Amino acid sequence: MTHRSAIFALADTYIDELAAINPITATNLGISGYDDKLPDYSLAGSQSQADHFRNTLSALKDLTPIDEIDRISAEVFRERLESSLGLYESMEMQRVICALASPASDVRQVFEMMDASTPDAVSLIIARLHAIPRAFNSWQESLRELQRDGMVGARRQVLSVAEQVGAHGATGYRAFASNINAGALQAQLDQAIEIASESATSLANWLHDEYATLSSPVDAYGEERYAPWARYYTGSKLNLRDTYEWGLADLAAINERMWKVAARVAPQAKSLADVAMHLDRDPKYALHGTDQLLAYLRNFTDSAIERMHGTHFDIDDRIKFCDVRLAPEGSAAAAYYMPPSEDLSRPGTTWYPTMGMNEFTSWRNDSIWYHEAVPGHHLQCATVVLEQERLSRFQRTEGWTSGYGEGWALYAERLMDELGAFEDPGAELGFLSGQGLRAARVVVDIGMHLGYKDEHGKVWNAESARECLIERALLEPEFANSEVDRYLGIPGQAISYKVGERVWMAVREAARARHGGAFDLKAFHAHALRMGPMGLDPFAAEMARW
Repeated sequence: MTHRSAIFALADTYIDELAAINPITATNLGISGYDDKLPDYSLAGSQSQADHFRNTLSALKDLTPIDEIDRISAEVFRERLESSLGLYESMEMQRVICALASPASDVRQVFEMMDASTPDAVSLIIARLHAIPRAFNSWQESLRELQRDGMVGARRQVLSVAEQVGAHGATGYRAFASNINAGALQAQLDQAIEIASESATSLANWLHDEYATLSSPVDAYGEERYAPWARYYTGSKLNLRDTYEWGLADLAAINERMWKVAARVAPQAKSLADVAMHLDRDPKYALHGTDQLLAYLRNFTDSAIERMHGTHFDIDDRIKFCDVRLAPEGSAAAAYYMPPSEDLSRPGTTWYPTMGMNEFTSWRNDSIWYHEAVPGHHLQCATVVLEQERLSRFQRTEGWTSGYGEGWALYAERLMDELGAFEDPGAELGFLSGQGLRAARVVVDIGMHLGYKDEHGKVWNAESARECLIERALLEPEFANSEVDRYLGIPGQAISYKVGERVWMAVREAARARHGGAFDLKAFHAHALRMGPMGLDPFAAEMARW
């Protein structure tokens, strides 16, 4: 293969080597040859990953960019590798355990990304199922070694993961297999599913009965541990106290607008939560059963693509389809998106977690699906996949930075509000509750981990965070519980949405001021998305050149 530069060639080599180290990443990227394997989650396996970062950084240091495209590619490459390596060298990455991102959830999710349409494909699934015990054992070995060195997970997170893996063992893997027509391989598939289920159940029992008793009762990370994670997820050097105060002010402003909309929806309501209950009971927004839910979301996605194309975006025909699927049992409570494979043979996909329910309401979902599909994550991530001449393979596949990516998706919601997409008061309140959630995340994530006080002078904790999410972001109690567990388990990630949106809005308005009457919103969007993911600080600097 001919590469445009030595830096692009190094990025290509990096991804090939990463696929061998982490077969789940290989499957997610559509790289063949590893679909029968799972990663080594032992500390030795983590060392291999750290060595990969270190060796690539050493090679990158010896290369000189040939042009501006190369310069940006090298800077993004270097920043992401250094940030990741720092978390491995401090053992932060190895010791993290939470329901949203753990080896157990990664293993379960990867099967949803695998082809099952041919006997050969089913054989790969069977082989990977047989690999689960070894993968889980390697993770247990890692957790035991870290525990002996005094590094343990928080008890809340351990119990949450134990519950999740227990669900995988009880029904999750069997539910996955029920959708496969294995033909002559059915008996082998059934046996492999039993092995996988038993391994998940065994892991869940160990986490609950043994490891949880050794884990820490303390949830908060503290500023010293929190700051590197915040930098990793945002790609920005943040003043955390200032960011916290800004989050408080933003949440107050959003709540003020929510009350104005609430007066149109339920004038007699005494709380925003009462308004949400009123909308939940409104038959206008009712969706009965998962078939109706999926039909609604698919029609919504198709309509958004049709309306956005040619007006505010130019959407390539190759990415005009975005799939909608139900999330596997045991998933976190929030909807999410998985990008297309490198060759686009597997489309970008949005996932909706039903949480065991069969009745749904649409008023919350419009802004969520603008966020996850178009003009949010699908347009963003699929555009990056197409930019093979402008972006290195690393930028297109592993360069994701949450501040840039989630910031864009939240900006996409704001854009749709500016375009009048939320004229219906229920949909508008759904949008505002989503905005309130992201602002509340800034407040409670920093507040809980750094021990800050709320407006009433009380130090934030899990219960006060839960109450904030229910009362000021209109979350249902079960979702609020899931969110609090998420923030406490992945420090710094929750703030990346609003922090990123703030940067996206700022660079847009700065560009508008520079260009005056010649400012073209569609051109701004195209340029910003084609640059690909990067940290927020370099993104702001690069956009200042446009």
